[in-house]
Amino acid sequence: MTRLSEYLLPTEKQPPADAEAISHKLMVRAGLIRQMGAGMWTWLPAGWRVHQRAVAIIREEIDAIGGQEMLMPVLQPSEPWRKSGRLDIEELFKLNDRKGSELVLAMTHEEAVTFHAAQVVQSYRDLPLILYHFQIKERDEPRPRAGVLRTREFLMKDSYSFDRDQAGLEERYELHVGAYDRIMERTGLRFYRVESDVGMMGGLGAHEYMAPCPAGEDQIALAEGYAANVEVALRRPDVHSTADGYTLGSQPLSIEPAIEVGNIFKLGTRYSEPLGANYLDENGRELPVWMGSYGIGPARIAAAAVEQFADEHGISWPRALAPFAVHLVAIGKPGTPELAAAELVYETLRDGGVDVLYDDRELGPGEKFADAELLGCPLRLTVGRRAVESGEVEVQVRRGRVAGPGLPLGGEPAELVRMVDELWRSLP
Repeated sequence: MTRLSEYLLPTEKQPPADAEAISHKLMVRAGLIRQMGAGMWTWLPAGWRVHQRAVAIIREEIDAIGGQEMLMPVLQPSEPWRKSGRLDIEELFKLNDRKGSELVLAMTHEEAVTFHAAQVVQSYRDLPLILYHFQIKERDEPRPRAGVLRTREFLMKDSYSFDRDQAGLEERYELHVGAYDRIMERTGLRFYRVESDVGMMGGLGAHEYMAPCPAGEDQIALAEGYAANVEVALRRPDVHSTADGYTLGSQPLSIEPAIEVGNIFKLGTRYSEPLGANYLDENGRELPVWMGSYGIGPARIAAAAVEQFADEHGISWPRALAPFAVHLVAIGKPGTPELAAAELVYETLRDGGVDVLYDDRELGPGEKFADAELLGCPLRLTVGRRAVESGEVEVQVRRGRVAGPGLPLGGEPAELVRMVDELWRSLP
């Protein structure tokens, strides 16, 4: 169902009163998300399409490095968290069932996956292994803000690697570095991979994937050939404070705000030892499994794209994340040649496999164009009286709001589909 007259896209002229981040304002105004409570958001149909495009890219790249998809529960017994030493984390939701059993709502799944690994990994022959899932995370966030950037409930892809030793962990970690680099490149985001702290996750080392933008709550330190979380950078002995900021050796060190989109951790035996995930090596010795943990947030990818590419008129999606490839606007009343022409273009594109949203509503051109620019699909095609008279569909590329080459109206359907596809593939 891609006729806008039948599609749930509740656009708004004004942003929420409490919205500060551009992504918060525009994703609500464009009809992509709606708030239910503090830090609790519903993804509406067009917004969910964006979210799932990010999910598809992530899934393809994790599958490509040998990841095996599974699904673990959000509701978990508290005992594995007690064994890992993380039960007292303030942000962890805790509850009791009717029998009085203590449970938690998982904010991440190291305990769960290690619990299962302890049962099924017996021998060195069972390793290496990469397991992953897309699952809801719950977090008792003290200050939810910025729309879907800081929430109490969100969906995350987390993968976990299991190896015989540190050398194997390093191999799996580098596989994830490559996969995450490709994910970020495919989404079209500007990003940095930076050194970071291990934080509450623990382990031997970590990196974060940061998308620079003014709404970011994190800060990254950048110099020629160097990028790190600012806390990590400022601990270096060769970083110095000057009247103009900071230097790294003789280089200026710039500080930028950024959104943390993903993070990867070398856990080592941080979880396998307390939770008993061991294996027998070739000589029959029992050793702890070496683990890595790798998280990335589709919602944050979507919000970062809005932050980085929006203009004063609305969202401008990278084509890999856009809810639709083409936004077709019909200008004409029922029974007119221009509306008949628009219907024909819609049917041609739809039958040709083009992902098209067709604005067939009985509204004026100004309102339709405003909604198209707000939603931000990469291509806008307009069919009205001028198109009928000229024999060409009008084209606007959303990024930069520039006119594209006209497309033939009434020609061979396959040729129109080919030209639209070719134009779309040329876009960022």
